Amino acid sequence: MTDSALKLKLRDIIFGTESPAGKLFDMVLIYAILLSVLVVMLDSVSWIGEVYKSTFVTLEWFFTILFTIEFGLRLYCATNRWSYMTSFYGIVDLLSILPMYLSLISGDVTYLLMIRILRVLRIFRVLKLANYLSEANVLIRALLSSRQKIFVFFATVLVLSMIFGSLMYVVEGPAHGFTSIPKSVYWTIVTITTVGYGDITPQTPLGQVVASFVMLTGYSIIAVPTGILTAELSREIQYHRDHRFCESCGKSGHESDADHCKSCGDDLPEP
Repeated sequence: MTDSALKLKLRDIIFGTESPAGKLFDMVLIYAILLSVLVVMLDSVSWIGEVYKSTFVTLEWFFTILFTIEFGLRLYCATNRWSYMTSFYGIVDLLSILPMYLSLISGDVTYLLMIRILRVLRIFRVLKLANYLSEANVLIRALLSSRQKIFVFFATVLVLSMIFGSLMYVVEGPAHGFTSIPKSVYWTIVTITTVGYGDITPQTPLGQVVASFVMLTGYSIIAVPTGILTAELSREIQYHRDHRFCESCGKSGHESDADHCKSCGDDLPEP
């Protein structure tokens, strides 16, 4: 097999998802990513990390070498290596293997904290899963379509927070923990989002009345961004279905993963 033929074959397997080999490669890689992230999470638990330290180190190097081979193969068969290297997924692929190699260089005890920070970067492996979530494109389009409405909503919430925060600063004052307007705005945001840390609480009757209005306001507006996104998401899904029509009979409204027309049974065009 010539070099160009080998690259073409590898490109079809590694970057493609249609061939059986490509699907198998993707599934193996997904499981490897999930297992490597699981190892990172278990290693962060102190008693588990101490008992199985050598096992985790071995597994980490196994996954690092595996992803290094994958990264090298992607570079080898990529149509444009520089474009892949500077792309989002190329950077993520590099970040997923770099920390383990950098930990070999930083051997001094004073750099142990830096090594732990570098090890946390291995969680970037999970971002590689986004390659295989094709339906995420619909969600991304819905988010982009609703960004202006959501921005206006958050701007309104910010204005309300500043008004309520300033009012609470006047009513409660530094004696009850509302030492400044920014601190009072922080309390308002915590309350209006129904988080309620409880580190600052109103003590005066008037302050408690204002706090009640803030809580009721929070319950009134907390579902607004969800409603905005849901409406845009429904519009995107409906648009996607309406534009998947059968070329044989003209029937529309097919599911995104449908292969055949529900009316005549002919093959549907790719979504």
